Amino acid sequence: MQINQERGLCGLLLLSFGFFVDIGICNAVQPELRITTIKQEPYTISKGTQLEGFCMDLLSELAKKVGFKYRVQLVKDGAYGRQDDNGNWNGMIGEVMRGEADLAIAPLTLTAAREKVVGMTKPFMQTGISILLRKDISEETGFFDFLTPFTAETWVGILIAYLGTAACIFVVARLSPCEWSQPQSEHNRFSLLHSLWYTAGALTLQGAGPHPKALSGRVICCSWWLFTVILLACYFSNLGSSKSSESTHLMVKGFEDLANQDIIKYGCLSGSSTLAFFKNSNNPLYRRIYEHMERSKSFVSSMDEGVRRAKEGNFAFIGESVSLDLAVARHCELVRAHEVIGMRGYSIAAALGSPIIKNLSVSILQLNEAGELTYLQSKWWASSCIADKAKSSAVQPHSLKGMFLVLALGLGLGTLLAVLELTSKSRRSAAEQKKSCCTVLAGELNLRLRTSNANRTQENVDKDKEKA
Repeated sequence: MQINQERGLCGLLLLSFGFFVDIGICNAVQPELRITTIKQEPYTISKGTQLEGFCMDLLSELAKKVGFKYRVQLVKDGAYGRQDDNGNWNGMIGEVMRGEADLAIAPLTLTAAREKVVGMTKPFMQTGISILLRKDISEETGFFDFLTPFTAETWVGILIAYLGTAACIFVVARLSPCEWSQPQSEHNRFSLLHSLWYTAGALTLQGAGPHPKALSGRVICCSWWLFTVILLACYFSNLGSSKSSESTHLMVKGFEDLANQDIIKYGCLSGSSTLAFFKNSNNPLYRRIYEHMERSKSFVSSMDEGVRRAKEGNFAFIGESVSLDLAVARHCELVRAHEVIGMRGYSIAAALGSPIIKNLSVSILQLNEAGELTYLQSKWWASSCIADKAKSSAVQPHSLKGMFLVLALGLGLGTLLAVLELTSKSRRSAAEQKKSCCTVLAGELNLRLRTSNANRTQENVDKDKEKA
């Protein structure tokens, strides 16, 4: 009897040992979680045979924190999840409900209807509803739009060219003996103010006399006239083209502007939470928008179709603000309206009562507090646009560099001719007076460039004439 008891005790110990070993093996080998997702840039995109994107990076970080293995599969019907008239769900939500997937990670909007049938984590991204437009539809006409044909750098270059030309005319009119033969008795017609006025008159094609008599002054004036003709031709050409395109522009800053016009068509993604927001809203404005979309059947079947129609113009695409920001970063001619309504979040879906929901929510909050979510968003939403690229119609400085070069050569040649004219006269005077050419040239320069002495000399001549 004692032997039988000992045998029974040993058997019980062996069974217990085998049971605990079996449990250990089961715990050590964790099953792979089946993850369903949908292709949408930049959340999930294909790169060869692999998937990458914001959601894939987020999934990798969550797997490290929670401690699970996973296998990603694309949703079979290519839908996010919508309930039909019979109460059945399609898309990723339907796959999670039917047990075909353990988790659904995508830009899934957290809604009350989805929360009833699946478990949803804390949002990993906040978004809202906004409007995607082409820039020429949303930009407001400013008071200084007449300056848009040229860039700021070009206007600065034109101002420098104007001042430089006026200064050259002023200096050449003093240096050239053909223009000012007797500095002691003659009054110089080209004062600094008159040089500025003469140059401005030529810029407006009006002209302002008197005109230079010397060859050097005429060379400078011809260079400035040529510069002016080309400049005005470029300006009016670009101004005319921009105004003709702006004649069909419409100002749309928000949903109220969109609803109060009938020129621009607008629509949203068919079967999306954005459509449900307008459909279920009690706001009269939002109801009008929904009724208009329903009446005109302006829904789009995909995000790419909405972006394409917005790029073509005469269409405003209503969608998630985060997705619209991505379209703006990729397509420089598009812009998102500042108004954002219906704030909501993107969450990960799992089966109702799944214990992993709590762990995923805690991990998402930790990633958000550590700045990892912000980093991932800046990584995948990086803009490929250059600043003001959409305003490329403005004439850039480099496109007018030839015109500025011709003007600079003309100013330099005119100044050189004036110096040569003065040098030639100084050599003749030096031969007559039997003095050094350098001495006579220095005296001429001193007399012509010292304005105060020249003015006093002119005043003395005028007084002598009055006494006589």
